[in-house]
Amino acid sequence: MTLFHILLVAIIQGITEFLPVSSSGHLILLPNLTGLEDQGLTIDVATHVGTLFAVILFFWADVKTALKGVPTLLRGRIDTPGARLAFLLIIATIPVMAIGLVLKLTGLDEAMRSTAVIGWTMLLFGILLYWTDQKGSEDLKASDWSLRQAWILGLWQAVALIPGTSRSGICITGARHMGFARGDAARISMLMSIPTIMASGALLGLDVIAEGNMALLRDASIAACFSFVAALLALSFMMRLLRSVSFTPYVIYRVVLGIVLLVIAYS
Repeated sequence: MTLFHILLVAIIQGITEFLPVSSSGHLILLPNLTGLEDQGLTIDVATHVGTLFAVILFFWADVKTALKGVPTLLRGRIDTPGARLAFLLIIATIPVMAIGLVLKLTGLDEAMRSTAVIGWTMLLFGILLYWTDQKGSEDLKASDWSLRQAWILGLWQAVALIPGTSRSGICITGARHMGFARGDAARISMLMSIPTIMASGALLGLDVIAEGNMALLRDASIAACFSFVAALLALSFMMRLLRSVSFTPYVIYRVVLGIVLLVIAYS
């Protein structure tokens, strides 16, 4: 891959990972619509790892709390805020890991990487985000997150395995449907991304190291660094914007892009 191609992928991933517009969908569309070589799953995951460090840094206070609770959780207790948060994040990650494994083993994950699929998911889940954001109450805060809600949001997150859905978008949709305030819905969604990205990144990282492909590892490292910077900026922008506006601007983008993609796919 050329340096320009790596930077392009990294910036797209970094900007779109935490915005509810689907980073994976955009990464699939890049080769589909431009004719560029598919960057491959390794670069995709490397850019996700870059965004992982961005979200850890941005939400360090929450991450630190969860990490402090891990020893307590390992002793079979969830009677501290940290242990409770760590436990809820684990529960919310189980569905996406289980269903993701099934899709990978059956080959369905590759079968869904099409422009038509992304067009439909962009459009339909964008409309769903708008409906829940407008109709959902703002009675709940992140501290109200319960075990039942963690499991249900985990199921919502698993839907994002369909390209174009948006992991952050579908989790925010589910949280807004439950009545979480906009900022708290986004916060829960971002925290849920941490164990999910860690698991997928670690799995593929072992494969890359086992292959001994140092050139690919170098490209992946560059992509991770630039996606980290782009993700941190995009995350800061979105969380600040949510203090004064709704998710409607992202919905408009999704609907317009979805319609354009469907025209392209079926023409």
